[in-house]
Amino acid sequence: MNISRLAAAIKESPTLALNEEARVLRQKGEPIVHLGIGEPKNKAPISAILGSTARLNTGEIKYVPTDGLPSLKKAIIRYTEENYGRYVAPENVIVTTGAKQSLYEALFAVVNPQDEVIVLAPYWVSYPDMIRMVYGIPVIVKPEDGSFVPRIEDIKQAISSYTKAIIVNSPNNPSGAVYPEEFIAELVALCESKGIYYISDDIYHKLVFDGKTAPPAWKYTNQDVENSHVIVTNGVAKLYGMTGYRIGWTVGPRRIIEAMTNIQSQITSCPPVVSQSAAEGALTGAQSVVENLRLTIQNNRDVLMQAMRTFTDVITIQPDGTFYALPDFRAYNGNSYELAKFLLRKALVVTVPGVAFGMEGHLRLSFSGTAKELNTGVERMKWALDPNAPNEIYLGDRKLIRDWM
Repeated sequence: MNISRLAAAIKESPTLALNEEARVLRQKGEPIVHLGIGEPKNKAPISAILGSTARLNTGEIKYVPTDGLPSLKKAIIRYTEENYGRYVAPENVIVTTGAKQSLYEALFAVVNPQDEVIVLAPYWVSYPDMIRMVYGIPVIVKPEDGSFVPRIEDIKQAISSYTKAIIVNSPNNPSGAVYPEEFIAELVALCESKGIYYISDDIYHKLVFDGKTAPPAWKYTNQDVENSHVIVTNGVAKLYGMTGYRIGWTVGPRRIIEAMTNIQSQITSCPPVVSQSAAEGALTGAQSVVENLRLTIQNNRDVLMQAMRTFTDVITIQPDGTFYALPDFRAYNGNSYELAKFLLRKALVVTVPGVAFGMEGHLRLSFSGTAKELNTGVERMKWALDPNAPNEIYLGDRKLIRDWM
C-alpha cells in the first residue's frame, strides 16, 4: 500500500513511543512521574463552564459562521485592544479549532511551494512539519552562544529571495525564554522592510515571571493591522488551562483572514460551538484565574530551579515564562532520545527529548504539575545519572540500588 510522498515525509512524534511506554507502565501500577505534559493542571474557569453549559441548555448546537461566533469574535476584539493596544474589525479575526490549526492555516494562506519559512530554535516541535505540509521549506536558525535567543545577524543571513515568513514564539516552548524587547523590535522592522510575514505564536504571552512582560510584535510597527505583516495567533488553552476545548484564533490583515476562512471551510467548517461559548466565557469572565495560574506556575518554576541547581554538570537556564525548562544534559548523554528512554526505564520519569525542538542533548521538563512531582522527578533523575547522588532510592514502595556506575 502506497501513501503520498508528503504524508511519508511527516515524522512521527519522537515522544509518542515514550508516552505509550509510560502509559503501559502506569497501567501496571508503576509510580510514573510525568514531566513531559504540556498543560496546566488547574480546572477550567467557572465562567467557561457556565458559558458552555448555557449553550448546551439551549439545545441549539448547530453550525455557526466558519470564522467564529460573532459574540466570541467581539470578545477577542476586546482582548486584542486590552492586551495589545490594537483596534481591529471582525474581518481581522478568525476563530479556529485550537491555536495549532490557526498556525497551520496561516502558513497555508501565505506560503507557496518551495517558499522558505524561518524557524527560531529552540522551536515548538510542530513548526517544521507544518511548513512541510504546505510544501514550504523550514529554515532553522539556532543560537550558537549557549542561550536560547538567536542573533539578528544570523536571521539576516538566513533570509533569501524565497523567504516568506518567520515564526516567533515568545515566551518560548520549549525553553521558557522571553525574547528581549530590542530583539523583537529589530525583527519586526526587518520583516516589515523585506515584506516577510511575522507570525507571532502568543499562546503563552501572559505566563511570564518576576514582573517581566513578553513584548508584543505590534508594539514595534507603525502600520495598522490591515497593512502590517504581523499575524498574531493566540488561544485559551494555556492561559486558562482549557487545552481540551480546542479554541484558538488569529488576528491579521483581512486578506489573510479571508484566505484562512476559505481554507477552514474546506477542512473543519466551524469550530465546535460549545467550545466557542466556553472560550467566550473565559475571555469575558473574571481574569484573576490567569493571574492565579501564573503565580502557581512561577512558584513551580522556583521549585524546579532549586532542585536542578543541586544536579552535577547539568546547565539549566532559568525560564522567564511558559511552564517549561530546557536543561542541557550533554555531560551525561548527547543523544536526548536515548537519555529520555533511559530515564523512563530506570527512574520512571517522563521527559521530552530536546532533539524534537532542535536542541539535541537537552531535555524539556514541564513544571506545570505539582511541587512534589517536580522534586520527586529531579531526585530520581539525579539518582539515575549523577554519581554524586545517593546510590539508593525508593520508587513507590520499592527500594532500588543503582548498579550501572
